[in-house]
Amino acid sequence: MSVDQNLSAFIWSVADLLRGEYSQSEYKKVILPFTVLRRFDCVMAPTRQAVRDRDKAFPSETPAALLKAAAGLPFYNLSEQDFGTIGSAPAEVRKNLLDYLNGFSADVAEIFDRYDFRVQIDRLDANELLYPVVQKFAGPKLDLSLDKVSNHDMGYLFEELIRKFSELSNETAGEHFTPREVIELMVELLLAPDVDALTGEGKVIDILDPACGTGGMLAAAEEHIRDMNENARINLAGQELNAESYAICRSDMLIKGYDEKTSSFTLGNSFSRDGHDGRTFRYMLANPPFGVEWKKVKDAVTNEHKDRGHAGRFGAGLPRINDGSFLFLQHMMSKMRPVTADVDDKLKGSRIAIVFNGSPLFTGGAGSGESEIRRWIIENDHLEAIVALPDQLFYNTGISTYFWIVTNNKAPRNKGKVVLLDARDQWQKIRKSLGEKRKEISKDQRDHVCRVYRDAFDIADDPEHPDHAKVKIFRNEDFGYQRITIDRPLRQRFEVSEDTLAALAESSAFQKYDLRDELLTGLKNLIGLSETQRTKFREKLFAGYIENSVTVPPDKVEKAVMTVFSVTAPEGEIQTVKGKPVHDPDLRDFENVPLTEDIDEYFEREVRPHVPDAWIAETKDPKTKETIRAKIGYEIPFTRYFYTYTPPRPLEEIDAELKSVEAQIQTLLGQVIS
Repeated sequence: MSVDQNLSAFIWSVADLLRGEYSQSEYKKVILPFTVLRRFDCVMAPTRQAVRDRDKAFPSETPAALLKAAAGLPFYNLSEQDFGTIGSAPAEVRKNLLDYLNGFSADVAEIFDRYDFRVQIDRLDANELLYPVVQKFAGPKLDLSLDKVSNHDMGYLFEELIRKFSELSNETAGEHFTPREVIELMVELLLAPDVDALTGEGKVIDILDPACGTGGMLAAAEEHIRDMNENARINLAGQELNAESYAICRSDMLIKGYDEKTSSFTLGNSFSRDGHDGRTFRYMLANPPFGVEWKKVKDAVTNEHKDRGHAGRFGAGLPRINDGSFLFLQHMMSKMRPVTADVDDKLKGSRIAIVFNGSPLFTGGAGSGESEIRRWIIENDHLEAIVALPDQLFYNTGISTYFWIVTNNKAPRNKGKVVLLDARDQWQKIRKSLGEKRKEISKDQRDHVCRVYRDAFDIADDPEHPDHAKVKIFRNEDFGYQRITIDRPLRQRFEVSEDTLAALAESSAFQKYDLRDELLTGLKNLIGLSETQRTKFREKLFAGYIENSVTVPPDKVEKAVMTVFSVTAPEGEIQTVKGKPVHDPDLRDFENVPLTEDIDEYFEREVRPHVPDAWIAETKDPKTKETIRAKIGYEIPFTRYFYTYTPPRPLEEIDAELKSVEAQIQTLLGQVIS
């Protein structure tokens, strides 16, 4: 029976037992830990007796290293129980199962603690479900030994379980894992420049995924490197927020032979509790949840940003509270190895691959947290490439996604440049939709994308190449812009009318004035007074005060009077303060000037001919408090760069199609009537 068939039979047969006592969203609390336990049991089977014999032969407590050596694994179990004996008698099943759990080495015991497995054992036992569930998992149809189910296939099994449980409970499956073909393409692009450098003796390679889920990305990276160099020493590290995914990842890594010496996995939020503080890595990759909110860790993140600046992880800036994508990338970039001569000359520095949605490309204007982060990444020449992927690739969302490839050691040809690769057409339909996933990238298509990525500069220089339109090379500064504020003068005329008097009556300064009734009565006699010049209007206004025996109001009230009697009008007088024109806030506009262009030259060419009375405003920089004429911003308008205009169809063609459809409708209606 194939892995997929085993999976389907396993899920629904056990779910049938749980239905009623457990809600659908709770099935995973039983099925996931039992699956992990069964996997451990099957993997330990060949050396189980050798471990028991080694333990009995030792006069005192047997050293863990000897027991692991006997097991041939980085874990062991000293219990006399196994899945063949746990359920031998219904009355003894709880006692036997707990004895089996207590026999595991500490690292495995911690995994089941993350599941709160003992709580579920008691609940199953109280509802008389423990014995039938154990019998299901002990059955011969669920042989999870390495001979029957490889580590690679086991990863698929766990991920399929999580996806199905997420659908049942309306959770976000994308928070847990990424489709394998997407992972494989991501890893291939991450390792692309190092194919030759990864071969040879003595290679020690550290890899981190700070949102590792069940460990699928790390597993794919490891397999890829092993294919190139089976003698490489690979050290894996990961951090995961979800306890169940973390437990699956830890169990999978233990079975693969990764112990505390060759791996480092931690549970918790990467933003508030850095599980790998002070460490650096050659390769890092991640698919953080799209649009993840970081409100719960706001204080920790904000304090680190303010107190440590670039000495911490978030010195470049803070994104919006409802999207922590750039926090993940900054976290990873803080762990890049310095490019120094005391490391492998062929593997200097670090490379990062991360999956983003479109938001980090352009969200946030000049001076915003997102723009400042993009600016820091690009100006430091860390962004190597962005690869656009097809939509509908992921299980929980149909939106378009992008790989960002980041490094602190670009190849000479890449320095000062960024590659944009449009791979949105590299997909094929899958036979059956899985959630929102309706497309996949085939092996041939992945190979094609990798070839285009490898030869990007040559393809961009060759207009005749079939993929020329899919590759664009930009200078770093091409993504930068200067945002200038364009002001125009405030033009006003002045009038006394029913509307302006009503506005005056509601103003706070007027309502606090003791002689407000006298003033209002006198002003009513001036309704219809209108002037285009402030000085002339004030002269006539004061003459009206005298004529109507109105006390001249104090400065505060007079200011309120002039404010409400001032009406913005194109034909009005330009208002000034200390000889300088006052800007009209309603006419304020903004222009983005390319970073490489002089703002005054741009203004004279693009703005002045259309609005001759405009000027570039001076503003205060909120950080430095200095007077500036432009804010620097960075964005990557990927879609605009690859936009291809498609002219509309001729009207005659559209009209002919409409007539054809009308004729078909008439024919169908005639058939119905007859």
